[in-house]
Amino acid sequence: MSPGIFLLPPIFHKLEQAQTILLVGAGGGFDLFCGLPLYFALRAQGKHVVLANLSFSSLDLSNARLLGEALYEVRAQTQADLRYFPELHLARWLAQTDAVPVYAFARTGVQPLLRAYQQLTELYGVDTVILIDGGTDSLMRGDEAGLGTPEEDAVSLAAVQMLTGVSQKLLVCLGFGVDTFHGVAHAQYLEAVAALTRMGAYLGTWSLTPDMPEVQQYRQALSFVHDRMPDCPSIVSSSILDAVEGQFGNHHSTLSTGDSELFINPLMGLYWAFDAMSVAERNLYLERLRGTTSLGEVTHLIAAFREEWPDIKSWESIPL
Repeated sequence: MSPGIFLLPPIFHKLEQAQTILLVGAGGGFDLFCGLPLYFALRAQGKHVVLANLSFSSLDLSNARLLGEALYEVRAQTQADLRYFPELHLARWLAQTDAVPVYAFARTGVQPLLRAYQQLTELYGVDTVILIDGGTDSLMRGDEAGLGTPEEDAVSLAAVQMLTGVSQKLLVCLGFGVDTFHGVAHAQYLEAVAALTRMGAYLGTWSLTPDMPEVQQYRQALSFVHDRMPDCPSIVSSSILDAVEGQFGNHHSTLSTGDSELFINPLMGLYWAFDAMSVAERNLYLERLRGTTSLGEVTHLIAAFREEWPDIKSWESIPL
């Protein structure tokens, strides 16, 4: 059967053109882990993939190599006495088969982060940046009922929007539904997808399934890190993998969610892909953040926008 008859989302054509890819966890924490299935698949195709994450870790308390004011190189041999350091444990898991660095961006404003992106993309000759969002709140443009946790996603999106020398800038979301806990109305996420579709910026959706080797590696990596950070599991990745394995409803695989009612469901295992520049263009407050140098400034400016904007939407439920 000829491969040409398959209906492939446009994202795959764009990835086929890519040679050197910077795969970045846009929202911090464990977001990079949501990109691991892509990482393994792209590596298997012979692509050079550089891993990076906006970090919640106290990077200055480690001996990670400081490459710039907001850019650290984390390797398996990096030493740190930190309770929370997923980038380090991921680097150590990867080193079992391939010793590659995991770059960590400090939590900061747009300008220092932009300089870190510019340095890293020039170092490797990156032609494609893929921002990974664990969840879907990166599509919130600012006037929705709730924005989730917008600061880190917005800083990443603004920095990549201004980044030069890169031919493709993509955003991929995984974990539809997990942001309900943070006040995101997923009907408004779907409205954003519809708007991006009209802009020609929606690049397709596809499913993770439990038999995929890349999904199995994703699970192995997450388990390795959870074993070394038992008090700080990833609720998002745990929920995604539970959904991919066929769990449903109020299923809990970590103690961290014990006081919450979950809705684990098959939609959590879908990747959603977009042109990142169109997502940035649609955002109503992103331009205000361009000159920021700290995350505190970002938080203040987003809050000010919300107070000033005359038409904040009310909550909407999906009428199904």
